[in-house]
Amino acid sequence: MNRFLLPLGLFALLVVLLAVGLRRAPEKGVIESPLIGKPAPQFTLPDLFDGTRRVQSGDFAGRWHLFNVWGTWCAECRAEHETLLAIQKGGVVPVVGLNWKDDDAQALAWLAQLGNPYAAVAADRDGRVAVDWGVYGAPESFLIAPDGRVVRKQVGALTREIWERDFLPLVTRAAPGG
Repeated sequence: MNRFLLPLGLFALLVVLLAVGLRRAPEKGVIESPLIGKPAPQFTLPDLFDGTRRVQSGDFAGRWHLFNVWGTWCAECRAEHETLLAIQKGGVVPVVGLNWKDDDAQALAWLAQLGNPYAAVAADRDGRVAVDWGVYGAPESFLIAPDGRVVRKQVGALTREIWERDFLPLVTRAAPGG
């Protein structure tokens, strides 16, 4: 019986240390992307609305844009949809969608029902482009600068608060007169 006390005590101590570290972490929930400050991954994929057309990463070169990874199977994507519509309505940046591992018909029905915040939607049916972006769960959003660099990443639903606090200042600060 005593031989189990030491391992059990060490395990309990480890749990306490990890809990205290997580609680005190200044940016808990923030996962830094290795893409920050680097060029956004290049891609060419079918357009969700017209499979004969292509959506390319270069389509938005030279201007700020928000790259949003989503799927109809993703509950948090539905939660952030109103925010994406508000961003699109604000007209500060276009929102580019990457529909990840989804059924095209379901994605089109979703956008018809909830509204379409996207300037373009690329259909990443096999998920390879999402892997290039380092995506491991939807939704994820990336702010891309006019020079093609990734400047911010949000893992999880993008809320209006997060948009206004963490993303929008980067765009407006860089604008002439901003």
